[in-house]
Amino acid sequence: MGAQITTEPRINDRIRTPQIRLIGHTGEQVGVVDIDTALKMADEIGLDLVEIAPDALPPVCKIMDFGKYKYEVAQKAREARQNQTHIVVKEVRLTPKIESHDYETKRTQVEKFLKGGDKVKVTMKFRGREQTRPELGYKLLQRLAEDVAAFAFIEFAPKQEGRNMTMVLGPTKKKNEAVAEQRAARAAVKAKAEADAKSTE
Repeated sequence: MGAQITTEPRINDRIRTPQIRLIGHTGEQVGVVDIDTALKMADEIGLDLVEIAPDALPPVCKIMDFGKYKYEVAQKAREARQNQTHIVVKEVRLTPKIESHDYETKRTQVEKFLKGGDKVKVTMKFRGREQTRPELGYKLLQRLAEDVAAFAFIEFAPKQEGRNMTMVLGPTKKKNEAVAEQRAARAAVKAKAEADAKSTE
């Protein structure tokens, strides 16, 4: 009771198998040896014996610096997390009788989200008697998809759900590409501003 389950590999005297397949600290295959011999070899060079393939028969162990190994694994995990891109689904709401200038504002908003590498869920809201004319909403969603076709593709076609009709647009550029472009653009603006400031000195 109360024992913690660890996912860390077993090291040194925690390895209970009588015989193991050993890999030396430089990566050479030593072969199958008994555990006491392997522990002695590791101890002689001041390193650890680490079980790297516990399910193999016999288990595979390697002589290495366990502290350094743990640090490198943590570094790789951190880098993988940093390289992950989180795709956000933004939502934009429209109505079938939207005014032209309001439509342009919404279209610009959708464009901005897509250029940033995010998906956009466009929700068409039908009010009152508008529910009897769903084709008006459908046409408007199709028009929007055509207007932003340079930055998006239709991931989910317009679909009626009660009083709403929804469509999902996916960005043609991947999130990490969009973020990299935005950073490059900001760096270029900054460099230009610094150059202009020097030229006026």
